[in-house]
Amino acid sequence: MTSPNGNLAYRPQEAPSPTHADARVIGEVQPADLCAAEAAAEAFLRALGIDVDSGGVRDTPKRMTRAYSDLFTPQSFELTTFPNDEGYDELVVAKSIPMRSVCEHHLLPFSGVAHVGYLPGSRVVGLSKLARIVEFFARRPQVQERLTKQIADCLVDRLGPKGVGVVIEAEHSCMSMRGVRAIGATTVTSTLLGSFAMTPVRGKSSLLSPESDHVPLSRSHLHTSGG
Repeated sequence: MTSPNGNLAYRPQEAPSPTHADARVIGEVQPADLCAAEAAAEAFLRALGIDVDSGGVRDTPKRMTRAYSDLFTPQSFELTTFPNDEGYDELVVAKSIPMRSVCEHHLLPFSGVAHVGYLPGSRVVGLSKLARIVEFFARRPQVQERLTKQIADCLVDRLGPKGVGVVIEAEHSCMSMRGVRAIGATTVTSTLLGSFAMTPVRGKSSLLSPESDHVPLSRSHLHTSGG
């Protein structure tokens, strides 16, 4: 599945099933030409009037290249899942997952936390993999709205849960360091799918609320079918 920016993709399984175990989430990016990137970085700095021959800046183009190469390279991983043998049917939420990415409009960083929750179906996912999914989609030039939806869509594709909710809170340096310079402003985005999407509007704001010390633990907060 290719992302809207045309640079990052992952390979979804054909369909979730009770017998499906692990699936590899693979980052597919065009090979980086680090030599060309370093030359371009040097030309960029010179064009801005920066003396790249001075001692402290001489290796800056190389450091820039390595830094952005790391920021833009997603790491493939195994999305480990397990049979939901106990029939667990309450929410699973990983809160305050550290997140950092780069705004595709100005190539300036934005960072914050992601809250990822799902209502299990026939399988549950290893908890560390929720953080892996966040990191995977954050490692490209991004917009926060797309990032939020990609995380949720990946869980739906790979896990087949009854519902998924993702909330991201982030501070964008393109807002705090330039333009309006709104230091401390936080942007919040959310994607609610499946039974989460059918939650009454008033309940949506608290479903994965980062403000509270707990999340709703009753299926009565969700519109679910069966059981």
